Amino acid sequence: MKTTTLQLIRNATVLFNYGGFRFLIDPMLATPGAYPALPGTPHAHLRNPLTSLPVPVTALTDPDAIVVTHLHPDHWDKAAMELLPKDKPVYAQNDNDADNIRAAGFTAVQVFGDTAIGAVRLRKMPGQHGSDEAYADPQMAAVLGAAAGLYFSLPGAPSVYFVGDTIWIDAVAENLQQLQPDIVVLNAGEARLDAFGPIIMGQEDVLRVHRLLPRARIVAIHMEALNHCVLSRESLRAYVTAHGMDAHVFIPADGEILDFSVE
Repeated sequence: MKTTTLQLIRNATVLFNYGGFRFLIDPMLATPGAYPALPGTPHAHLRNPLTSLPVPVTALTDPDAIVVTHLHPDHWDKAAMELLPKDKPVYAQNDNDADNIRAAGFTAVQVFGDTAIGAVRLRKMPGQHGSDEAYADPQMAAVLGAAAGLYFSLPGAPSVYFVGDTIWIDAVAENLQQLQPDIVVLNAGEARLDAFGPIIMGQEDVLRVHRLLPRARIVAIHMEALNHCVLSRESLRAYVTAHGMDAHVFIPADGEILDFSVE
């Protein structure tokens, strides 16, 4: 059996079992309220994360590898830097991120691009963490920075595209169309900036993916853990039902394991 399981931990933190490897993706391991909200976002009086880890943190500290799509603290936080073993392989999106992770004491850091990990192929996918208007503002562009998506493939197993922290852009649509992934993991909580609107996907983007790839299974994550993610699971479920997508869209609870393994 080719094991493919995805456990949503919280926000974008996922334990992904694939090709015999246990990948910890975008670890945010802090206790609730550890970090202030980003100024200029909805509900900025709240502190993040809003929810607790659904598993003991010790269940997350022995992956085979760690993958970090970008260095925002809801994807790579101080607690992760302190709690994860420094000798674990870490895959970062670019040299700058890799250098920052090494500066935190990690000794086995490399940049992923088109990378072989055993029989698993990991490819970097483009993204844009906000609108053109947001990136036209130099200060906001520096805050948003670069954020990557992840495409995992393995002969005999479903292909999995973690779209990452991005809005809908042509490059994402083109890669979805070209790659035809079996599973699409969407950061779909519609995180917003007061001045510039969404900086990740929302419910309309779930529909866009379904219309583009009607046979794909869509997993919606990055919801209900941060002050500025305004789309709730309940609202997304209602939207999914209203558009006839129930058989194709999965909205896991924190801690829930989805099994996409094939015989």
